[in-house]
Amino acid sequence: MQRRAPLSRPVSFIPENLGQNALQLISNFRFALFLVGVLVFAIIAATYHPGDTLYPSPMITSFLTSTSNSTFRSDDPAAHSGEDFLSPNSSSDASSTFCADGPIDCSDPEVFHTMMRAAIEMFPNIHFYRFGKPALVAGDGKSCDMAWRFRPEETKPAGFYKDYRRFEISRSANCTYSVVKIGDYHTGINARKKRKQTESGDGVVVPAVGGTVNGSLPAVDSHAKFSTGKYLIYTSGGDRCKSMKHYLWSFLCAVGEAQHLNRTLVMDLSICLNSMYSSSNQDEEGKDFRFYFDFEHLRDSASVLDQRQFWADWEKWQAKDKLKLYLVEDFNVTPMKLAGVRDSLIMRKFGAVEPDNYWYRVCEGETESVIQRPWNLIWKCRRLRDIVSAIASRMNWDFDAVHVARGKKAKHTDALISTLRDKIDDGRHLYVAADEPNAAFFDALKERYRTHFLDDFSDLWGEDSEWYLEMMKLNSGVPVEFDGYMRVEVDAAWKLNRRFPKEDGSYWSDESDIVSKRTSLSTCVARTHGQVGKVAAVG
Repeated sequence: MQRRAPLSRPVSFIPENLGQNALQLISNFRFALFLVGVLVFAIIAATYHPGDTLYPSPMITSFLTSTSNSTFRSDDPAAHSGEDFLSPNSSSDASSTFCADGPIDCSDPEVFHTMMRAAIEMFPNIHFYRFGKPALVAGDGKSCDMAWRFRPEETKPAGFYKDYRRFEISRSANCTYSVVKIGDYHTGINARKKRKQTESGDGVVVPAVGGTVNGSLPAVDSHAKFSTGKYLIYTSGGDRCKSMKHYLWSFLCAVGEAQHLNRTLVMDLSICLNSMYSSSNQDEEGKDFRFYFDFEHLRDSASVLDQRQFWADWEKWQAKDKLKLYLVEDFNVTPMKLAGVRDSLIMRKFGAVEPDNYWYRVCEGETESVIQRPWNLIWKCRRLRDIVSAIASRMNWDFDAVHVARGKKAKHTDALISTLRDKIDDGRHLYVAADEPNAAFFDALKERYRTHFLDDFSDLWGEDSEWYLEMMKLNSGVPVEFDGYMRVEVDAAWKLNRRFPKEDGSYWSDESDIVSKRTSLSTCVARTHGQVGKVAAVG
């Protein structure tokens, strides 16, 4: 019997080829869908007829089409024309030839932009960082106040400045605005806002000059919070009525110890002004810490309390809550030994024998490597910084400053002029900070430079100034004298607010550099515009 051959299968049904065949089928299907899509698009493109591009909206068509009957009755009083299509805010010669009278709207964006342009054009030597919204001047109708934050050109410090000025604005017949006049420094009081601390690029809190001052004293929120708090206080000692440099050196030792122990420092805000800074040449009690230093910054950056408020709360709750006091009368007891004290109050009491009764003795010896004085907490009083900023503003932030300490050997200005000749161009603004009371000594400088002295700006602390009113308010209504140390702080600002190099390559860094050698005429020349610092000593 003949054997039959097995049935043969097509190649496509071979199991090994099924996967490849499925992929090919899917690919063909997707290509077919693409062709269909192209075909549909071509049909739509061929049959689409766009409307009239000049009148794309049916609303315009109906607007132009008259719905009245063809009679002799009069229709609309005027035919529609092109300006009828303009929005109410659109500008054209036909619609803006008349502008209604009325007060200036300070919230109008056009007014805002006009004020910004005018400020930028008026102060070309500063960099603007932010403009505030214009504020209305009540009862005026033609003025707006505006504030801005800025830095002088090419400055290196991290701090910002703030100014607010009054703008007198005029409006033309076609409703265009122009600035007629910009007021002086800090005249736009309606635009002034409470200061907020800002941070520089490296996260360090920096001062912002200008704005309101909040010198209110801190208080404990509740009885419970006071009773659970931990406090440190320094009393007595020989630091009273010493120089301000001595005072800060001791005070910051106390602040550093309080931070090390994680305690609130109870501080005395009253200061005795040393005779070297007073007009009477006598030590003067009754000064306030807030006259000279930024208490708001200290209060916000460290835990401090005014001692008068503290003792009032202590007397109220000490017996009731059995609060304990730990007394330390030897400065050799280091802060490290006090770390384990659990009593509510640690009191360091200093004796009457100098120099062992100076507060700063606590931070000497082995403590020196542990307690770091927080110099970053001490800023000049905000109002004094405002005076510095106002002086710079009046010189348009483009000036040179020379710090002169006149010595016994200096009998004329020839040496000073010789020193400045190669450093400062003729005709520039020159601010002279000096210990020489006789301004006539510098008359020779006026032939070459536009010289300025601190007393030239005395209106900044006069009876009508912001400084005068703020200090009197802080001093319970009693006027405050612009004393010698305030003058030192303002004059020193031109040197200390920037890191100018000395001859030996080091930098002006802290207040210890304020006092110059008295045996010769020494000058510190600081160019604020180019940020160039030079120091020369002339015998």
